Amino acid sequence: MEVHADVDGSGVPLAVLLKRELCNQKVEKPDILFGEANKSKKGEDFTLLMAKCHRRPGEGVQNAGDDGTISVFASSMIERPDIAIFDGHNGSAAAIYTRENLINNVLAAIPPNLTSEEWTAALPRALVAGFVKTDKDFQTKAARSGTTVTFVIIDGWVVTVASVGDSRCILESAEGTVYFLSADHRLDANEEEVERVTASGGEVGRINIAGGAGIGPLRCWPGGLCLSRSIGDTDVGEFIVPVPHVKQVKLSNAGGRLVIASDGVWDALRFQEALNYTRGLPAEAAANRIVKEAVTSKGLRDDTTCIVVDILPPEKLSPPLKRHGKGGIKALFRRRPSDEMSEDQMDRGCLEPDVVEEIYEEGSAMLAQRLNINYPAGNMFKLHDCAVCQLEMKPGEGISVHGIMPKHSRVDPWGGPFLCSSCQVKKEAMEGKLHSRSTDVFTQSL
Repeated sequence: MEVHADVDGSGVPLAVLLKRELCNQKVEKPDILFGEANKSKKGEDFTLLMAKCHRRPGEGVQNAGDDGTISVFASSMIERPDIAIFDGHNGSAAAIYTRENLINNVLAAIPPNLTSEEWTAALPRALVAGFVKTDKDFQTKAARSGTTVTFVIIDGWVVTVASVGDSRCILESAEGTVYFLSADHRLDANEEEVERVTASGGEVGRINIAGGAGIGPLRCWPGGLCLSRSIGDTDVGEFIVPVPHVKQVKLSNAGGRLVIASDGVWDALRFQEALNYTRGLPAEAAANRIVKEAVTSKGLRDDTTCIVVDILPPEKLSPPLKRHGKGGIKALFRRRPSDEMSEDQMDRGCLEPDVVEEIYEEGSAMLAQRLNINYPAGNMFKLHDCAVCQLEMKPGEGISVHGIMPKHSRVDPWGGPFLCSSCQVKKEAMEGKLHSRSTDVFTQSL
């Protein structure tokens, strides 16, 4: 019997998948080149650039230099660049604290002794845990500032982006197609987040002057924040949550370019416009050009920061990074039909057609959904450790993220993941349950 098939169930051409398998041992890790640029208005934008990072935190960390670059050295070092932008507001305390603590909180949430594939699978849950723990710990500092975060981890050809707020990350593949890798958590741009905030006890509206029509962007009250997700902002309310949108993709070994920038850039430039300014420029020059054009367009109204990262094929492959005149914005990943590989490409090694494969994407603000990982990946995590802060607990001490459930439920026979008591309080506050309980008590007292 003859069988014909062009694509697998995920939409990636079988020819590409087979080629990846055949070339798996031959393809080298990409070369990573990056540059950053900044124009400061308030001094609340911060960046984190780690050219190399190891699997476990706390080993051989050098002191941060004045340029914000941190190099990590350890015997177990792996080539895994970490790049982030922290756009603070109401002061710089939250941005500085997050820059100094987030990476260690994420790495601490990843179990030890994993294979590379397991590490990649565990990363989305670890990012959620790291963001929530960082926010929870920052609350003890009694500071009222907040920060957006766009956090990028590059592991070989896999790019993982976690984001809260309105700093953005876009990817331009080698062929010229553009993809969104982050979410926009401005209330004006996200109806689902407006519904979640109001359901959790917040109020959403525009500034109202003397009873007239509302002006300006949608804001969350109390506090008047335009965002639905951030780290910090304890004065606004727990319904401004730190749970990140996470997207994970795999590039072909033709590579691509990432542009990560604060809202000072995106308020002035459209996505394609920003990319057009980078044509033919290396990463650092491209970042400087984007910041220059943003400031020229709108003036220096806000801190304006940009990081450009080039994910390049090994030198022996050396295809052109960009081709002009092709592609467009893709908010959702749709695998485009692959072009035929030329004989020249075949001769150079295992250069694939330009395919960006989506591995994972989730943006829910509900911890029960974000921390619960299906078998077999879920078995990598310790059963009785708190899924957020990694506190070791005895059997029976933890509280299920699913709430009270009968034992041996068909949905979840073991009841986990589990939270410690303080992380459970944090979860209930983010979901508005503590607000509902206090309202019920007040109503009953009347």
